Amino acid sequence: MTAPAPSPVADLPKVELHLHLDCSTSFQSVSALVPGMTLERYRADFLAPKKCVNLVDYFRYLAAPLALLQTERALRIATIDLLRQLADDNVVYAEIRFAPHLHQLEGLRTEQVVEIVLAALNEGKRLHPVEARLILCTLRPDDTAQGFEILALAEKYAEQGVGGIDLAGDEAGYGLAQHIPVFRRAADRGIRMTAHAGEATGAQSVREVISELGVRRVGHGVRSIEDPAVIDLILEHEVHLEVCPSCNIQIDVFPTYPDHPIDRLRRAGVSLSVNTDARGPTDLTLRAEYQRMHGVFGWEADDFRSANLDALAVSFLEPPQRRQIEGFLK
Repeated sequence: MTAPAPSPVADLPKVELHLHLDCSTSFQSVSALVPGMTLERYRADFLAPKKCVNLVDYFRYLAAPLALLQTERALRIATIDLLRQLADDNVVYAEIRFAPHLHQLEGLRTEQVVEIVLAALNEGKRLHPVEARLILCTLRPDDTAQGFEILALAEKYAEQGVGGIDLAGDEAGYGLAQHIPVFRRAADRGIRMTAHAGEATGAQSVREVISELGVRRVGHGVRSIEDPAVIDLILEHEVHLEVCPSCNIQIDVFPTYPDHPIDRLRRAGVSLSVNTDARGPTDLTLRAEYQRMHGVFGWEADDFRSANLDALAVSFLEPPQRRQIEGFLK
């Protein structure tokens, strides 16, 4: 039987704001790094099950790609390959995030890690028609000192392609106390910020990162749907949600795709974008995500175009670059 043709929305120019480098190792990049890699082994070691118990369970499946990305060669290959994946998806602008201190197991310093990925990013951009910035992550279990180190790196490399900072990791297991001083300093210094919330735990987590960290972009944020007052807070502060539907379903935030609140959030007036989060373990492209949303929620080209323009408006680009990218979306 012939496979159904892709819907027209799959080919649209796209913006992707929420994408993890260490969660986006393709079979092609892993094969270049691991002799004798087979598709069967790749699927067993680098892909997560279609349904995980929760976010922490999902984290177990990130061990293999993270263990691989500990050398200059591996980081370079993975970064350039990710630009290739983005170009294949017709992504015209992307923000790629990672935690530099997780790539030191073979002796790299955090500054070296950032410089290696920035150099590879620039090389990838020359090979593929994608504009991109990096976001540096501090993690929920990290202390304030670690957060300040990430912030210092973001400041040091801001002119070379680092757009800002992020707070990622297990929001259900760790609070915000260690991170508040970091984000306050970032705000004082004009460093752009986003933070994961409202994924592994409920709407209160979204309220906290908006009120206590001062972010105006939230990674995921989908459980804000559980509290109308948090939706009001999002609208009041013009907060943008970086939504990753398939990954949310995979970690069982919602049982099935039709249960996902992205369409309800959009109809409530929330600014949001559509993202993959983890192309590797989730075995996903943004083309496939657009097709799923078209099939389940009936989103058409204008809906995706509007979401992409919303994403671009809150991107970590400067206005001249935003205007240039905007021309590709309209």
